[in-house]
Amino acid sequence: MEYKWRKPQASKERVLVAGTFDLLHPGHIYILRKAWELGDVYVVVARDKNVTRFKGRPPIIPEAQRLEMVRNIKWVHDAILGDEEDIIKSVERIRPTVILLGPDQPIRKEELKRELKKRGLNPKIIKLKRRNETFPLSSTSAIIRRIFQIHRKHPLLHSK
Repeated sequence: MEYKWRKPQASKERVLVAGTFDLLHPGHIYILRKAWELGDVYVVVARDKNVTRFKGRPPIIPEAQRLEMVRNIKWVHDAILGDEEDIIKSVERIRPTVILLGPDQPIRKEELKRELKKRGLNPKIIKLKRRNETFPLSSTSAIIRRIFQIHRKHPLLHSK
């Protein structure tokens, strides 16, 4: 038996969410659900090259696998890999009416707005004020720290 999640009905709003989506966690689900409340959700998954450039470290999960995971979240209408050279090209391709930024994304709304306007785009930009604090491991950094803690306490995990 196969079950397919119902995708949201076509909406007048095209909501773009962009990010790495490296280790999927409740924080990712939170922003995608918030985006879905606004309209049809289109996700831009960061390319491996750009993750390394912006975060100073390579992603743990390869881009194709991250894209496949995000595509299969029930609130996501569609997902694509971002452009390796020009991160705004993906926005031009999707042409969102709304861009939803996570609270930790280091993007200045006004700078983004100016760059989009130069390219003939004028979406509403919303930045979440805070992250979902319901679960302690709601960020990739928190998950990585937890893995290191466990490995330090349990040296048997290091063998083989």
